Amino acid sequence: MSTPTPHIGAKAGEIAPVVLMPGDPLRAKWIAENFLENPVCYSEVRGMLGFTGTYRGKPVSVQGSGMGCPSMGIYSHELFAFYGVEAIIRVGSAGALQDHLDIGDLVIAQGACTDSNYPSRLGAPGLFAPIGDFGLICRAADAAVKKGVHYTVGNVLSSDCFYVDDPENLPSWRKMGVLAVEMECAALYANAARLGKKALGILTISDCPFKGTATSAEHRQNGMRDMIEVALELV
Repeated sequence: MSTPTPHIGAKAGEIAPVVLMPGDPLRAKWIAENFLENPVCYSEVRGMLGFTGTYRGKPVSVQGSGMGCPSMGIYSHELFAFYGVEAIIRVGSAGALQDHLDIGDLVIAQGACTDSNYPSRLGAPGLFAPIGDFGLICRAADAAVKKGVHYTVGNVLSSDCFYVDDPENLPSWRKMGVLAVEMECAALYANAARLGKKALGILTISDCPFKGTATSAEHRQNGMRDMIEVALELV
């Protein structure tokens, strides 16, 4: 496929080898404007904004993914397969499933459990276990330690559904030690594995459903500075 692709309006060479990927396109804009030098918007297709700039002299792009495995699957596939992207760092929000996590804590997603059918559509004759790149995990953990940021490494849940009827859904994952719930890491990790690329999810806890606490929509869009600073250390 030639570029621009159906969902990303960039030309060849306009996207950096490393991409930070929030779900919210407005968070992508906020990251570009507050962390990158000389950011340029390369795509506004479907309102899913993408920017390229530099960080400490190194090229880096920021691209919104939208919500859920199907949307992440589309955007990460096009970035990996058609724009020469080598690593995607998902920077998003998540709901805590364990009591030791609080709002603002970071979760580095070592693995991504999922109730989505997305990984199975890539052809493996069994249950594929989506995992993050080990080198990126180690570097992210090291960066968090150096910055004094509270973080935990482990399993997350990439759920297809934000609203579920089963009251035992999240408690069941909680019993298995899953740290937090989000909606995109499993598709990102599956695409990276299929295409021989690198990926990692770094997540900020935005709500704690078992404690009844949550942050605001504005903070989810414009906050989460610790997560972005840790992610940028991987560029």
